[in-house]
Amino acid sequence: MTTPPEEPAFQHDPVMVDVIVDLFRDVPPGILVDATLGGAGHAARLLAARPDCRLLGVDRDLMALAAAGPRLSAYGDRVTLRHARFDHLASIMTDLAVRPDAAPVTGVLFDLGVSSPQLDVAERGFSYRADGPLDMRMDTTEPWTAADIVNGATEAELTRILYDNADERFANRIARAIVAARPIESTLQLADVVRTAIPAPARRTGGHPAKRTFQAIRIEVNRELSILASALNGAIDVTARGGRVAVLAYHSGEDRIVKSVFMNAVTGGCTCPPQLPCVCSAIRTVRLVRAPSKASSTEQALNRRSESVRLRVVEKLTSARLGED
Repeated sequence: MTTPPEEPAFQHDPVMVDVIVDLFRDVPPGILVDATLGGAGHAARLLAARPDCRLLGVDRDLMALAAAGPRLSAYGDRVTLRHARFDHLASIMTDLAVRPDAAPVTGVLFDLGVSSPQLDVAERGFSYRADGPLDMRMDTTEPWTAADIVNGATEAELTRILYDNADERFANRIARAIVAARPIESTLQLADVVRTAIPAPARRTGGHPAKRTFQAIRIEVNRELSILASALNGAIDVTARGGRVAVLAYHSGEDRIVKSVFMNAVTGGCTCPPQLPCVCSAIRTVRLVRAPSKASSTEQALNRRSESVRLRVVEKLTSARLGED
C-alpha cells in the first residue's frame, strides 16, 4: 500500500455510534466490515463490543487508513485493513480467501459522504471556506480531480452534475458562470464564482451558497452515487444469514439509492399488485430492521455532521419467496 503524505490527525466523532453498536450486538460471530473506515471511530467501538468478531476495514482514503492503523493496533490480528473502494468488497473477500463456512461476514457498515478531517485539510480541496487546489479526491492515487470537471466539462454537463448530485436549483446559472470564469484554479475562486451566480436573496438563506456545488462536484469526482447501488447489493450478497447491513446517508440522493436497493431486496423485485398475493416467484433476501432513523437531538447539538443523517438497516434472510419466512 502506498504511503500517504504527512497529514493532520484523522479524527472525527462517529455518527450514531451507540445505535450502530446495538444494531450489530446480536449478529452471529464472524467478520464485521466497516466499508468506510475513516478515523475508525465506529470500528473501534464495534471491536470492543464484539470480542468474538473480526473486522475488515475498507477505505479509499490513504490518510484515513494511516490514522486507523495505529488506533486499531491494540486489536492485533482481529483487524484487516484494505485500500479500496467500497464497491470492491466481493473481490476483497476473495483476495483474502474468506469463506462463509470459515468466517462469515455478519455485518457491513457504510458511513457515506465526506468526513470532517477531509474538509479540514485545505490541500485536499473539499472546503469552500479555505483556499486550496481543486482536488476533492478521496483516493489521491486516482488521476481525476475537481479541476478536470470545473475546467473541462461542458455547460450542459455541469448543469447535470449540479442538479443530479445536489438538487441545486440554480444549476444553470452556476454552470454558465463557471464556464465564463475559466480557468478556475482554486477552491476559493470557485466558491466566489458560485456565490456571485446565485441571486442575492437566495444567498442570504440556507448556509454557504457554494455548499451544494462543492458537494455535487465532489460526488462526481469520486463517483459516489454511481457506485453506491452495486456496493450495497454486493454487501447484501456477501452477508451471511442473520447478518446486517447498515447505511448512514447524509443527503437525499444517497438516501434514495439506499432506500431503492433495500426495498428491492426486501420484495425480491416483486412486480405483482400490492393488494394481491405474489405470483411472480419473487425471492426476498433481507428484512427491514426497525431502528432510530435519525440522530438524537442531543447528538445533533454536539455533532453538526449528524444533523442530516438518515439510517437504514436490513437483515439477511435465507432466500425466501415473498410472504414466507
